Amino acid sequence: MRPDRRKFLQTAAATGALLATGIPETIAAPDIHLRAIPTTGEQLPVIGMGTWITFNVGSDLRLRDARTEVLRTFLDNGGRFIDSSPMYGAAEDVLGYALKRLGTSVVKPFAATKVWTRRKSNGPRQMAKSERLWGVQRFDLMQVHNLVEWRGHLETLADWKRQGRVRHLGITTSHGGRHEEMQAVMSDPDIVPMLDTVQFTYNIVDRAAEARLLPLAAERGLGVIVNRPFQRGGLIDLFAGKPLPAWAEEIEAATWPQFLLKFIVSHPAVTCAIPATSRVDHMIENLAVLRGPLPDAAMRRRMADYVRAL
Repeated sequence: MRPDRRKFLQTAAATGALLATGIPETIAAPDIHLRAIPTTGEQLPVIGMGTWITFNVGSDLRLRDARTEVLRTFLDNGGRFIDSSPMYGAAEDVLGYALKRLGTSVVKPFAATKVWTRRKSNGPRQMAKSERLWGVQRFDLMQVHNLVEWRGHLETLADWKRQGRVRHLGITTSHGGRHEEMQAVMSDPDIVPMLDTVQFTYNIVDRAAEARLLPLAAERGLGVIVNRPFQRGGLIDLFAGKPLPAWAEEIEAATWPQFLLKFIVSHPAVTCAIPATSRVDHMIENLAVLRGPLPDAAMRRRMADYVRAL
């Protein structure tokens, strides 16, 4: 365990913040940061959950049960938005396993996945398979993954939405790529009315989305889902051993992951960020961002300046 994470958990235990289940009492309180999907007004907690790599554990029952506990912690303590994709190996199958085991003991998640195939004709079959794997009758959000065959899939999805087979539609890109194409789609007056959300990479080091994508999403009334908030853990490794500034206490950021997430979700155009984790303690750490103060514009500049100087 990295030193900053260990310190966070030890401090919580020492002050009696952890219950017998290992979950802080503060996480169970209802006063969490919510943001709306502008097109529908649906309120979502600003911290969601990704499943890339972390839930791709195949048929190993021990690992599947461990991921079930991660999901239980997420849903029991304020989380709701879960994101996956057929691209993520066994992740959707593992999610379905976990959701079935949890049953009605947890709140109903906001289920989001993607269509990822180069043939429009294959889209309906792939999406139906995702429904079976998750064990859901319809998805709350279906996204076109990495803009693959986006025109064709959006036509299909628009039809599904009219039929009530999906609630929200979106498009995605990742790794900071294809921003020009994403911007063009978000600017198309014929396409924008079909969309509810966009998903792309944004973090304190990769801030390219601030130039056009984030302002454009706000202008077009689109929800923003942020992927790769830690650059697959690369940012955690980058800052390991480096001190948090003393003034991080002003926003109640006790660890680097909390510092990084608070920077992201404090942007007014961001609906939620979707960090992925395979560990319950890290999930607790991420969910702490649902509460407490978020940075204002001046603090965000201070945070970015601090990181740039490291």
